Amino acid sequence: MRYPSGGPRIEQVVDALTSTYALPCPQSGAATPTRLSSFRMLERLPGASHPAVYAVRFACRCGDEHVTLLPHDELDWAPLGLGEGVVFVNLITGRTEPLADELADRALRRLEAGDWPWSFFCYLEERPRPVTPSAFSVIAPGGDGLGVAVHCPSCSSTSVNLVSREHVDFPFWNDESVGVVPHVFEHDALRTIEQFRAELSSAAFDQKRLELER
Repeated sequence: MRYPSGGPRIEQVVDALTSTYALPCPQSGAATPTRLSSFRMLERLPGASHPAVYAVRFACRCGDEHVTLLPHDELDWAPLGLGEGVVFVNLITGRTEPLADELADRALRRLEAGDWPWSFFCYLEERPRPVTPSAFSVIAPGGDGLGVAVHCPSCSSTSVNLVSREHVDFPFWNDESVGVVPHVFEHDALRTIEQFRAELSSAAFDQKRLELER
């Protein structure tokens, strides 16, 4: 990936109410609402750690793919409403009102109940695992859903799951079962979106239950 340099900073990158990221489009010069399923490649950049920064290649509404930078907190936690400045317009009063506390309370209650916002099936460990979007390395349309290469935070292996778009786009959706490629991939085995699409088109998938232990 070629990383962007400079450029204007978008004040509010994530809209937790619509589960979209406002990402810059060089063609239009405007921020484009983009769902996580439109991300294509994610790579953590060396150096920064508080927060870590990720280079994200995404499919833009203009028809091209662009690269932008997202810090770890905006990528992983802002979609849950766990960020500052989350507001909405009250249509009754016409006023802008804060929403961060309510969204954070709802998310934390679900987490405490053992309901994780994103999950995948680790082929090496033969079990489902909770993750956050920064664990996704490649995402691409494949078959009836999305092929997602996920870096397991537990064993560090990379597995490929076939999931619905909703499973990726909406926190706490979680498909009941997913397709899993019966193979463990090296961390750098799928370096381009073209390689990943070729792997998806030729792969066989096993169906696995995606029910996390509680």
